[in-house]
Parts: sequence; C-alpha cells; structure tokens
Amino acid sequence: MSARNLGTELGSFLECFSCLLSHLVPPYPENAYLSWISKIQVNQPAVLRRAEQIQARRMVKKEWQAAWLLKAVTFIDLTTLSGDDTSSNVQRLCYKAKYPIREDLLKALNVHDKGLTTAAVCVYPARVCDAVKALKAAGSTIPVASVATGFPAGQTHLKTRLEEIRLAVEDGATEIDVVINRTLVLTGQWEGSDFIKTSTGKETVNATFPVAIVMLRAIRDFFWKTGNKIGFKPAGGIRSAKDSLAWLSLIKEELGDEWLTPELFRIGASTLLSDIERQIYHHVTGRYAAYHDLPMS
Repeated sequence: MSARNLGTELGSFLECFSCLLSHLVPPYPENAYLSWISKIQVNQPAVLRRAEQIQARRMVKKEWQAAWLLKAVTFIDLTTLSGDDTSSNVQRLCYKAKYPIREDLLKALNVHDKGLTTAAVCVYPARVCDAVKALKAAGSTIPVASVATGFPAGQTHLKTRLEEIRLAVEDGATEIDVVINRTLVLTGQWEGSDFIKTSTGKETVNATFPVAIVMLRAIRDFFWKTGNKIGFKPAGGIRSAKDSLAWLSLIKEELGDEWLTPELFRIGASTLLSDIERQIYHHVTGRYAAYHDLPMS
C-alpha cells in the first residue's frame, strides 16, 4: 500500500475514531477528548511492517485450520446490499446464514450439533421484513442488521436518517450499521458507538490491515483508559478463507481472546462464507468441490 493511500485511510479512520469519544468516563473532562486525539501519532513504517507480517505468516493447518474457519463463520455478518435485492434472494441468504456449512461436512467434523450459524444477516432497511420473516420461518433467532442512515454516504437529512432507523427497528432489525455524517466530525459534534467499522464496503479501498491495526490499537488504548470495550468490524473485500484467518489472528494478538466474540467482532462479507465452505469440504474429502457440490454457496 502506498503512503498516500495509507494517509487517506488514516484520515478516514480518525473521523471514525471520533465515534468513540462519548464513551469516555469521568474523571476525563470534556476538553480532554480533543487533546487525546490531537496527540495521536502513527508510526507508518511500523504499521506497514506489522501488516506485512500478519499477511505473510503461515497460518494454522489441518484440523486446527478447520476449527478456526468454523469459528470465523460465527463472526460473519452475511450481507446482501445490491440494488437488485429481492425477497427471494434475501430468503436464500437467511437460509444460508442458518445453515452455513453442509450438514454432512459438519457431521464429519463432529460439530453438527453445535448450532453453527453466522453472527447476523445484514440487508437494506427495505428488506428487513423479508429477512425477519425468512429467519422466523427457519426457526432461527439470528439477528437482522440493517445499513440505515443514508448508506453508504450518510449525507441525507437527520430527520430522514432517524426515520430510516425507526422503520428498520419497527420491521424487526436488532442491529443498525450507522453511517456517520463526516460533517459532524469535522465540526466537532461527536457521537458514540458500540462498534467502529473500517468502511462501508462500497469504497474503492475497503478493509485493509494497516488501517485495521491503527483502529485496533485505538480500541485497546481506549479500553485501558476507560474500561469500555468497543467492537470492531472490517468490511469490504474480505473474500478468502485465508484472509479470515489473518483477521482472527490479528484480533487475537492485538486485543486478546476477549474480543473473539460476535458481541465485539464481526466480519462484513457476502462471498467469504462460500470460500470457507470450500476449504472445509477439502479438509473433509481431500478434494476441492465442484460447483454442484455446494449449490448454496
């Protein structure tokens, strides 16, 4: 990654990092928020070296790899955010969220009775009803998340943004991915959040390891200062099982096992699950799946 790209992403990160500020607790006075941010410095070469180290590392193999890949499934916000979404493809997505890995593969690994599902289903507000209905029909309590508040730019009127949230919640969404209005950040009008996210997934550059490292260390510093745990969600461009292992490794090393829970870590993805299932298939059978072997992928 070029220095210019990293600089641009770090600028976006600092805007997102402002979402953390309202979680500061006494004895920090209000003006300490700004002073803390103004003192943040990033050692760019060190960040890039750390990112390269994570990506180049030899990951776990064989049964350990299979176990970590199954764990990765439980962090996925299985997502469809297409302009041509319909009730039928949302229904299909929800079925896949409830049954992310073929049952015979899970039986071969002796985990078929563990209730393995994705962490959530993520859809546009207009499709929340479809998702809730499909999950209820499948007998599932998987949460429905919605990208409300003028996704992906966040540049709609506040009244419209609030109404979009209200409607999504009214339709059954239990999680809202809020797109912050960066104007509020630039003018110092800070808001708080439960998670910070690398991007909307709709940008040219989305989830990258250098920016994630900076964000994770900010979360860690914030926890040390306040005792408050903030979640982290990389989104956009995470497609391979190998990448998911790298993300889990990064979370474990930077924040610890406490953050390896769906309450504090999510992966926003639409195609990642397919590659994970292919890798599980290969682990169980010794061969890679043909297209017809995994028709729901």
